[in-house]
Amino acid sequence: MNSGQETHFGFQTVKSDQKEGLVRGVFDSVAQRYDIMNDVMSVGIHRVWKNSLIDQLNPRPGMKLLDVAGGTGDIAFRFLNKLRSENDPINQGQVKICDINPSMLQVGKDRALDQGYLKEISWICGDAEKLPIEDQSVDAYTIAFGIRNVTNIYNAIKEAYRVLRPGGHFLCLEFSHIPQKDIAKFYDWYLFNIIPHMGEIITNDRESYKYLVESIRNFPTQEKFKGMIKDAGFKRVTYRNLSGGIVATHSGRRI
Repeated sequence: MNSGQETHFGFQTVKSDQKEGLVRGVFDSVAQRYDIMNDVMSVGIHRVWKNSLIDQLNPRPGMKLLDVAGGTGDIAFRFLNKLRSENDPINQGQVKICDINPSMLQVGKDRALDQGYLKEISWICGDAEKLPIEDQSVDAYTIAFGIRNVTNIYNAIKEAYRVLRPGGHFLCLEFSHIPQKDIAKFYDWYLFNIIPHMGEIITNDRESYKYLVESIRNFPTQEKFKGMIKDAGFKRVTYRNLSGGIVATHSGRRI
């Protein structure tokens, strides 16, 4: 990557080749208490959002899922639980988790051991912009609250297109933008005044959560992100606002 190029790290402007290391530092710092912090920040609603993503994915027998930036396993476990509840035999390697951060992957492996899913998941340390995955090898690609942390979002979407089989489903769950101005103003106050304070209390790391809040505000609007997904080659591109636009699920198909 050209070291002369620049990108955002929260509200800071940094060299593009520096962002990956900075983001890794954030998640190294918060990995062990990441899920607890998610519960506190969203009052548990992040679980509903993730369940909605799985409902939209509609897991079916034999589906091969790649979950990117999913080191703690939240999406993978929900996917496997859905199949288990439908009495589908789970085949080893049906789910691949790719995350750039070894600390987050270790948290996920520990949780998978507790839930009895360690053998059903392949764990890969890799970059969303350069996936170590074969072309057209998976049926579904999911990324939940991770794409805003990559250096080049469009490159990550193109990689998703590359690894999906024809007919494959791209699903992204990400913080987004509330269209109602009064509600958006209150939400921004909550983000910038409460979340970093919570981060300091729960993880002893105010700065990491300050970055995560700023990254939410830097993420493209629903319509702009929809356009990026279309530009990457996907068809039938749609999005659905959840909780009034606090988050949105974006969907596309490789035809």
